[in-house]
Amino acid sequence: MSKKSIHGLTKGTDLEKTASMLAQGEAKGAMMYYALANLAREQGMEDAAAVFTEAANQEANHAGFYAALNGMYPRDFWALVRGLQKAESAGEASLKKLAERFRAAGLDAAAPELEVFAAQEAHHGVILQQLLDKYQKNVDTTGKKVFVCGCCGYEYVGDLDAEPEDYVCPVCGMPKKVFRLKQD
Repeated sequence: MSKKSIHGLTKGTDLEKTASMLAQGEAKGAMMYYALANLAREQGMEDAAAVFTEAANQEANHAGFYAALNGMYPRDFWALVRGLQKAESAGEASLKKLAERFRAAGLDAAAPELEVFAAQEAHHGVILQQLLDKYQKNVDTTGKKVFVCGCCGYEYVGDLDAEPEDYVCPVCGMPKKVFRLKQD
């Protein structure tokens, strides 16, 4: 017996706005709890940090649920994953440069964590590529337009002009005007 999809169930209904607000609120809750976990860890309160981290993980899951209800991400998500893979891989170099900028500004306490994040972004790129290799082996984008987000490197394959004017990058939220046609 197959389970009915939750994708887009609230889109176009009187619950769409509520689900959107809940998604945003839960995402902010995740950010808040992760921040509290970092602060607690700095103060040697590992037990409190663990509680805050668990709450953050649950809040992030809730946000994803509400986003799926509203169909915020495509049901056929592999094109999004291909773009994410490129953005995650590019994120490593960006975060390493940011760590250098933090050090140059005298903010040495944050730089090592940014370097950890850079390695994690690179790892995300690797594991996403592994998923693509496993599930999307024969995807051909030959002859299709590819637009690159000028902020995060996400690649949109297809006709970006067909997207509504309020289209935003699914990775970083920048408007479609920051996308540029990729030159081979």
